[in-house]
Amino acid sequence: MQKSTRDPQLKTRWENLIATLSERFSDGADMEVEGILYLIGLQASGKVHKRLKKDDNVNLIHIGICTVLEPYGYYRFDCYDEEGWPHFELIENLPHLKAGEQSLLMKQAIVEYFLKEGVIS
Repeated sequence: MQKSTRDPQLKTRWENLIATLSERFSDGADMEVEGILYLIGLQASGKVHKRLKKDDNVNLIHIGICTVLEPYGYYRFDCYDEEGWPHFELIENLPHLKAGEQSLLMKQAIVEYFLKEGVIS
């Protein structure tokens, strides 16, 4: 269920997450959603300490998106390929959302991911 843009708990958790991740990964500069999805993709792929090709960056963001939207039933983990990259199956197309609604869905999914991982509370 998508939360309202006026949800104070989501807003507070998002701000705490941004502060935590920005301090740890970007020398205090506020991280953007794509950067956070990239980190999630790195974690999910297990390629944290590997040298990556330029095209891999886009793949990592996609893996991050699939990972955070999997609990919502949009994607399901399928398998790892021969190079160790995770693959997801599209289960349900995302609904047509306005830009603000898309942003809210991603923030909510990212916050829930980091709550589950114990990074924020």
